[in-house]
Amino acid sequence: MSQIHDVVIVGGGLVGASLAIALDRLGLDVGLVEATAPGTLPAVFDQRNLSFAAATVNALTALGVMAQLRQPGGPIRRIHVSRQGDFGRVLLEAADYGRDSFGQVVVARDFGEALEQRLGQATRLTRYRPARFIGTGAVQDGLRPARIATADGEIELRARLLVGADGTRSAVRELLHIGTDEHDFLQTLFVARLRTQRAPDGTAYERLRDSGPTALLPRGDRHYGVVHGVARAEADAVAALDEAAWLARLQDAAGWRAGRLLSSGERSAYPIVQVLAQQLVAERVVLLGNAAQTVHPLGAQGFNLGLRDALTLAELIEAGREDPGAGDLLSAYVARRRPDREQTIGFSGGLARLTAQSSPLLRPLRSLGLLAAARHTPLQSMLVGGAMGFRGDVPQLCRSAS
Repeated sequence: MSQIHDVVIVGGGLVGASLAIALDRLGLDVGLVEATAPGTLPAVFDQRNLSFAAATVNALTALGVMAQLRQPGGPIRRIHVSRQGDFGRVLLEAADYGRDSFGQVVVARDFGEALEQRLGQATRLTRYRPARFIGTGAVQDGLRPARIATADGEIELRARLLVGADGTRSAVRELLHIGTDEHDFLQTLFVARLRTQRAPDGTAYERLRDSGPTALLPRGDRHYGVVHGVARAEADAVAALDEAAWLARLQDAAGWRAGRLLSSGERSAYPIVQVLAQQLVAERVVLLGNAAQTVHPLGAQGFNLGLRDALTLAELIEAGREDPGAGDLLSAYVARRRPDREQTIGFSGGLARLTAQSSPLLRPLRSLGLLAAARHTPLQSMLVGGAMGFRGDVPQLCRSAS
């Protein structure tokens, strides 16, 4: 015997859990396959800092997730961008666009706990945990099988739609033999919490260098979240630094805009590799979030893009309730997501490549670009719209928090 659901989601992380909440609001019967046991959070919910675009904040507020946060996020009221060795800077003010903030900074663990609270309120959700997706088979009678391994043995689920939201090394994608295009940026990203001489005032600082970006993000706990990119060859040496040497390195990279850096929390490191699925859908299957595209973190676009994936899918399912895995619905999903996906991938990857180039011939061009973006021009408006998550055909839930 197999269990039948309207939708089976593989992956209980940022995007998978958010989609489960969105579909539960529609009254769908959803199965959520999670790698972690009850009472534990996926590894992705660690001390890293998530920059939620305004569109993301709107959607998560409407889904009832933001209300579950134990402490409020830190508002991003202005964004300061500069590059070491280049002339010019960009300073974007949310107030200039009639907004209180461009978004919020939320600690991943806090967000994971908020999602867990909200999932606990779902009425038609079945959670399979701990469980691991191990295979699928041919579609029969409009249902896609999904075999999962649990502590009690193998179970077969059947769904009108199977969703792969299981991360960069997606088992759903790999077992369906969907290829990927990969680019290793040869950088490693370190994240930590920083206590600084001056408490955050709502400014997010992005400092670009040949070896990678360094960002100071204003958290809601009067600390900054630091994101520090280093050349892969230096990663082991940076990980081995004591706190004083680590702070000195960050001070040199970020400058003194937040005053002296006083102390640092535990560091975590993540290699930066762009992984793009060569197709987003198969028969009664769709890939979302990092399973569909893992992008360079410059500009903090990854989760925001993945959430828009999930909410676009939920919106299309709501409009065509009869069959969430219908071929025309999935084709419409691909078409609707294409502009946002391509523009976001192009922005984050292209900016990472451009800013990492040390050639002196590029410095004047980058400086001109910074000066152009610093003025109230269509270029700046485009940057602001992208930073707030209003790119392409935005899901309705992203447009307002109500």
